[in-house]
Amino acid sequence: MDCLAKDKASMLAFYDYPIENWQHIRTANPVESVFATIRLRTTKTKNCGSRATTLAMVFKLIETAQKKWFRLRGYKLLADVVSGVKFVNGIKQRCPVSC
Repeated sequence: MDCLAKDKASMLAFYDYPIENWQHIRTANPVESVFATIRLRTTKTKNCGSRATTLAMVFKLIETAQKKWFRLRGYKLLADVVSGVKFVNGIKQRCPVSC
C-alpha cells in the first residue's frame, strides 16, 4: 500500500492529457513493436556487412513498417499539450476570465 500511495501521482499522470491520448500513454507496445521487426532481422543477419549496409537495411525496414502505422488518436490536441493547456480528467479546461 505504501508503494501505491507513494507512486499515485505518476500512476495517474495520464489523466492530465486528452482522453484520446490515454491509450497511447498507458502502453509502450507501439514503440516496442516497431523495433521488434528490426531486432529480429538484425539478429538473424549477423555480420551483414558494413555499418552503411546495416543502416540502409534498418531504414528500409522502418520505411516498410510505417505503412502499417496508424495516426495517434487526438493528434490535433498535441499542440495544446505542448503549449501548456491544462486537462483535468482528460477534458480541456477553459481559461478563466482573468487570463
